[in-house]
Amino acid sequence: MLHEITSVLECVRRDDLEPAFKMLSRIARVQNQLISTWDVLATLTPSEYSAFRNALGRSSGFQSYQYRLLEFMLGNKNADMVNVHRRDSQAYEALQRALAAPSLYDEVLRLLSRRGYGIPEDYVTRDFSQPYRASKQVAGVWLGVYHNAEKDWDLYELAEKLVDLDHKFQLWRCHHLKTVERIIGYKQGTGGTGGVSYLAKALELKFFPELWTVRTSM
Repeated sequence: MLHEITSVLECVRRDDLEPAFKMLSRIARVQNQLISTWDVLATLTPSEYSAFRNALGRSSGFQSYQYRLLEFMLGNKNADMVNVHRRDSQAYEALQRALAAPSLYDEVLRLLSRRGYGIPEDYVTRDFSQPYRASKQVAGVWLGVYHNAEKDWDLYELAEKLVDLDHKFQLWRCHHLKTVERIIGYKQGTGGTGGVSYLAKALELKFFPELWTVRTSM
């Protein structure tokens, strides 16, 4: 999926959205496959999991370089998450670059600005290594895109493709949470997190927040 997200980023940068839509449709298929894997993992009973739990040690999803890179590219920026990869110089440097680079959503907002929509300047030129903060002005811009769907159909279509991507990512997180709750209950997670409580907090994250809040105003 990293290849497809990279392709979408490149298409958005050059305002060539038709190939981006193809890639986003493929990403949706991949996400469906990833969501379905939890159905298999959920067949583990607590005793079956306990049989190999100790072999995992402190292994954790935090150690997945590709997953962290994916989240950075989609917009969930957190500089602290890079430190676990410090011993792998190649991964560490790649994550540092991704942390500092505009995410997919940043690039989409820059595209909207180039198309004449009033994205605040400090959102176009912000420090991209910092977590994104939702904006009422950006929400207003998206409302304008939806109201001008006939004129800017490709931007309207892009908005809906992004909502689909975000929606499926949230479904993946939800299945993750319920699978963990079913197998280990409320025990501590392998990476030292609170387990279910940590995953529940992650459910609040949205990569493209204004595309959700604007729905109330339509």
